[in-house]
Amino acid sequence: MTKKEIEAEIAELKSDYVRIQGDLEKATSFGVNTSTGEKQLIEIERQIAELNKKLDEAKKA
Repeated sequence: MTKKEIEAEIAELKSDYVRIQGDLEKATSFGVNTSTGEKQLIEIERQIAELNKKLDEAKKA
């Protein structure tokens, strides 16, 4: 994966994160179970952290 590809993937994940976070806020206001959305956010956070490590490695190379 190139540096630009990693940066694009991070940007896409951040966009997904914001969208899901907004959906969760709406669901919470209606009293809907949000555990699935919360799990998705945790997974996105993990993926972003992993890609940030790859990006750091790519910058050092």
